Amino acid sequence: MDIVSRNNITVTGPEDAPILLLAHGFGCDQNMWRLVAPALAESYRVVQFDYVGSGRSDLSAWSEARYGALDGYARDVVEICEALDLREVRFVGHSVSSMVGVLAAAAAPDRFASLTMIGPSPCYVDGPGYRGGFSAEDIDELLESLESNYLGWSATMAPVIMGNPDRPELGEELTNSFCATDPAIARVFARTTFLTDSRDDLKKVSIPTLILECSQDVIAPREVGAYVHAAIPGSRLVTLDATGHCPQLSAPEATVAAIADFLGGQS
Repeated sequence: MDIVSRNNITVTGPEDAPILLLAHGFGCDQNMWRLVAPALAESYRVVQFDYVGSGRSDLSAWSEARYGALDGYARDVVEICEALDLREVRFVGHSVSSMVGVLAAAAAPDRFASLTMIGPSPCYVDGPGYRGGFSAEDIDELLESLESNYLGWSATMAPVIMGNPDRPELGEELTNSFCATDPAIARVFARTTFLTDSRDDLKKVSIPTLILECSQDVIAPREVGAYVHAAIPGSRLVTLDATGHCPQLSAPEATVAAIADFLGGQS
């Protein structure tokens, strides 16, 4: 199988520069990086892609058996690294892709040099001694609403996820991205995202890790950032002066600066 076309891989930046692999979150595609990728490509070889089932990927390669678990998305990442022979990869994952990066780095440790997690959450459901931001009932209602009326759910939830109500164009962009996703695929990805508990997987992380959070984020509250930071020894936690769950769109300059500062210290 041609992995480059399967995952709609695009590459920019100097050929001899360190590799930066950008991985998008649920309901999105690589277009979500468009405000940060050009600046990052000044110093890095930036590799972008769409998970199978998202964006301009090959939808015929999608199956619920594979993509009903985060391991399926991690396999996409590892197969991209193998197809392009990427090594010393600086992985940048948004939202659920933060945990996908954890799994990919554990599966192919010789390929990865560092992890950057933007708005990570290893578990969205509250539990004893843990606040994920949602009760089990909240998640059930969210998934029921998504499964019964995906387009309506997208129009309602995207602006909430994006935050920044004073900039409605951002919420509209995320709504459009959600709505461009096949509803059947989105339902599976949503259940995989919101019902997976990856807290134990954080113990596997042994490479330099940056955790980027926003000062206000309804999807990944700051308690979650603190949890991930405490679970990964030696990790760096940076709180951006930004709101919402997508700082690469709402605060691109600050996002680039934080990533560049972290990676500069790893060179």
